[in-house]
Amino acid sequence: MSETVHKSGYVAIIGKPNAGKSTLMNQILGTKLSITTHKPQTTRHQIVGIHSEENAQIIFLDTPGIITPKYELQKAMMRFVEKAEKDADLILFIVEAGENNIPDFAFEQLKNLGKPVLLVINKVDTKSQEEVETLSKELDKKITFAGTVFTSALTGFGVDTLLHTITEYLQPGPPFYPKDELSEHPLRFFASELIREQFFLQFHEELPYSATVEVIQYEERDELDYINAEIIVNRKSQKGMIIGKGGKAIKKLGMEARKSIEEFVDRKVFLDLHVKVREKWRENEQMVRSLGYK
Repeated sequence: MSETVHKSGYVAIIGKPNAGKSTLMNQILGTKLSITTHKPQTTRHQIVGIHSEENAQIIFLDTPGIITPKYELQKAMMRFVEKAEKDADLILFIVEAGENNIPDFAFEQLKNLGKPVLLVINKVDTKSQEEVETLSKELDKKITFAGTVFTSALTGFGVDTLLHTITEYLQPGPPFYPKDELSEHPLRFFASELIREQFFLQFHEELPYSATVEVIQYEERDELDYINAEIIVNRKSQKGMIIGKGGKAIKKLGMEARKSIEEFVDRKVFLDLHVKVREKWRENEQMVRSLGYK
């Protein structure tokens, strides 16, 4: 009897902001690794998520949405996309059902990579079958896809089919990580992401895009995890907005972020938050890099 071959490989999740990339990866992993909000460009880093089965290990690279960058932070975000495309064995190109306004440069990039690209039409539960099929045909004219899978990342529809299709394209090989690992990022990375998520949920307009979070200290103590984190903003006026009248806004932000982190690490957390102003940090390449957007 022939032994089943183990397969492994890297899969980059590429697409426009809000196409459902992070939701899809979270759905596959059965846990929230990538922060998700209703606002576009929530993801700024390349997030590594590891999906292991008995005979396969898929390392997903969730990436920021494809945009035309306007400042240094966005340029760094697009470098994460390019790096993921280069590192991947297979590309998942995710398109929202009903969305056909995709920049031509995205297709050019995919063509130049010379790698198999799976088209994933997501949020199919929000459109008619006819609309979804029309979109699929139109996109097929732009580039030759290795295959097309229809999904709803939110409900899980089509996810099993997608995993099966991905596995078919992977090469035989041993697992890259222990089978019980979900990510290669340290806890402090997820803590900063979960704090940052609260900006998108609690503040409007430009503020979430002007702020970042740096975890200064993450200490796993006997009775709880102690986290000291700095919220970094672009301008002085934004500091007051985050703190709020009588410290109300930062208190709410800290409370919700602490709950999310506790849920993630499954233990009690003490979160110490401070706000710092670093004028125009988003426009400064050195600052952008020093804050982890390498």
